[in-house]
Amino acid sequence: MMDLIGPEEWQALGLSLRVAFWATLCSLPFAVLAAYALSRWRFPGRGLLNVAVHLPLVLPPVVTGYLLLLGFGRNGMVGGWLDETFGLVLAFRWTGAALAAAVMGFPLMVRAIWLSLDAVDRRLEEASGTLGAPPWRVFLTVTLPLTLPGVLAGAMLAFAKAMGEFGATITFVSNIPGETRTLASAIYTFLQVPGGEGAVGVLVGVSIAVSMIALIGAEALSRALARRIGMAE
Repeated sequence: MMDLIGPEEWQALGLSLRVAFWATLCSLPFAVLAAYALSRWRFPGRGLLNVAVHLPLVLPPVVTGYLLLLGFGRNGMVGGWLDETFGLVLAFRWTGAALAAAVMGFPLMVRAIWLSLDAVDRRLEEASGTLGAPPWRVFLTVTLPLTLPGVLAGAMLAFAKAMGEFGATITFVSNIPGETRTLASAIYTFLQVPGGEGAVGVLVGVSIAVSMIALIGAEALSRALARRIGMAE
């Protein structure tokens, strides 16, 4: 069945992997910060932050893509500044596809890390603090290692979401072969071509396999986290 896919389709698969990788990697620090703020801090506007983080889950993906186009397009406030200052263009580029995928996967990543942070025994952090460790050292040496399974699980879920992202991506960066045509866009394109069902079947199978691997990995890490919590108790 692999001969049903030509170089352009393999290129779409490679682009999807690159987009998902960079989307996950670049959004991970922000997800950890957002999850930590929601789990540990009490401040005015915390509810608004929670809503903003989870908004991409309930908005239609096309709406998210349109908002990204307004903000990060060449004529957008942020996009225009990035273009003039750094020469960085996101709209209709693969970097924009990574941004759209990061936004759509961000809530899943934050939620997994947030739940993991809530499961950490605060007494361990307090004990480290009483020994004179500053907050940043407590986080790096106690909190983060205990939260790591949740961080990895969230990253895997976000990666799987990024691999399958379509609506926001095609709205923000279109469907340009070799530049923004990801796996989902390639499947959509083949559906419009007579006789493209065979290639669609193969690409769908690849998508399902990648997603299942990510979900199984996330579940395994969640179980590891549960066992670790049980042992700590």
